[in-house]
Amino acid sequence: MDKKQISLAQLSHNQKARIIELNGGAGFQRKLRVMGVREGQMVHIISRQPFRGPFTITVGKGNVTLGRGMANKIIVEVI
Repeated sequence: MDKKQISLAQLSHNQKARIIELNGGAGFQRKLRVMGVREGQMVHIISRQPFRGPFTITVGKGNVTLGRGMANKIIVEVI
C-alpha cells in the first residue's frame, strides 16, 4: 500500500503521520530538532487556529506549537 506524502499543514485533524523530511536551512532544522520535531517521529495535530494561525501538534510525548510556514516545510507520511 502506497503511503501518501504531504506537508504537515495539509494533515487532517484526526490523521496520524510520520515525519520524513524537514525542508529548510540548517538553522530551521536545528530549531525543530531542539523542539523534538525530527525525522521518524510520529505526529498528529491537536489544534489548528483559524485565519492562517499556528498549529499545535503532539510529537513524541510532548506538544509543540508551530507557525503555518514551518508546518508547510515539514513533509509527513500519512499512516
